[in-house]
Amino acid sequence: MTSTALLFAGALLLTGCAAGGGGAEASASADPCEAVRVEVRDISNGAQNALTAGGEPADVQASLEGYSERVDALDESAGDDEAVSDALEALGEKIDDAAEFAATLPAAPEAEVDADAVAEHQTAIQESAAEVTSACGAE
Repeated sequence: MTSTALLFAGALLLTGCAAGGGGAEASASADPCEAVRVEVRDISNGAQNALTAGGEPADVQASLEGYSERVDALDESAGDDEAVSDALEALGEKIDDAAEFAATLPAAPEAEVDADAVAEHQTAIQESAAEVTSACGAE
């Protein structure tokens, strides 16, 4: 239940950040950060959902590793902004940490999962994604 609440709170937080600052913000097509914001929101939500959904530990781990690869690709295409690059690197590290954690999840569906640990990884991913959004918006 806590994980679900954190997931929705994170989605709302990132949606708010991605929406920008209002009238002063340039349109999405003219804003070079918009693609980064959208992709980071998608990666963050996907990684958090992968942790929540559970399943075979190897599948969860592989899914999270895929999200980490997307962060790496985004970092390569995001340009020369060092703050954004550093924030993307930190996001990738949080997702990698979650992938390592996923490998320790119990394989049996009826086994108890450490909900607090799942929530901690989700929160770390969410906060790192918010840092990318903030770094991208800072000029």
